Amino acid sequence: MQAAFTLTCLVLGLLSTSFASPILTSRAISSSLYDDLVLYTKYSSAAYQLLCPSPLGNTLVGSFSVGDTQGFIARDDDRKEIVVSFRGSFSLADAATDVNIFLVPFTSPGIAKSFNVHSGFLAAYNDVADIVLTTVKAQVANFPKYSVVVTGHSLGGALAALGAVSVKTALPSAALKLYTFGQPRTGDAQWAAFAESTIGASNIFRAVHTFDGVPTIIPRILGYEHHSTEYWQFEDPGLFTSESTTVTKCVGEEDPSCSDSILSTGINPAHVFYFGQVMAVNPLLCI
Repeated sequence: MQAAFTLTCLVLGLLSTSFASPILTSRAISSSLYDDLVLYTKYSSAAYQLLCPSPLGNTLVGSFSVGDTQGFIARDDDRKEIVVSFRGSFSLADAATDVNIFLVPFTSPGIAKSFNVHSGFLAAYNDVADIVLTTVKAQVANFPKYSVVVTGHSLGGALAALGAVSVKTALPSAALKLYTFGQPRTGDAQWAAFAESTIGASNIFRAVHTFDGVPTIIPRILGYEHHSTEYWQFEDPGLFTSESTTVTKCVGEEDPSCSDSILSTGINPAHVFYFGQVMAVNPLLCI
């Protein structure tokens, strides 16, 4: 049954399309950025594996599993990167985290702000914040020329956003980028502005695949607002091909010409397929 569901999601994800407008195609991304999106999708998928001793063949320097928040920290010595990857929704406990949508002040180790974020996401991140910060600080101290990348899919994308702000606040001189995939809205407009000012909008890559309903599943009417910068894959490039022309760089936080133009249908096939990866299915990413 699980295999049949996975195959169905894969096929529907591959076939899902949204007709491109001249505006979208004129804002197409570079092939190198597309390759980066593919790479960090793989890191995000690897976080779903029960065991990941060597993420994408790189050095595992730490892992965390507290409550139901899981992920790992890897070091890529070729790219000179320290990568933090958060697992997305995988269990009933994760579902409880997802639906705990009350907005609460952003209070985390080293951060106490009056703006608001999703209470479930914040509690889940705070469960592992000390572990993440301690490990990343140690790696940056030992490898000061390395950059930091924080990534995650779905719930993991929201945790990655909170984590990226947390790490950058603790290590303001570190070069840091955030890549998320299918990230739901994570906080209010003030949170979004703080994330952008802390990380830098040009260092944030919030990818959305075609009609994925999770990024808009929490409505703005509840006080939520996305941070920039959205990269919307508005159509699939075709079976087993990768083309940067299918991805557009969106404008601002809630670009009405991008995924915000699609009525949310919640978790759907497009949510489990990103840049050639069926999320949570590929243990080969860990060897």
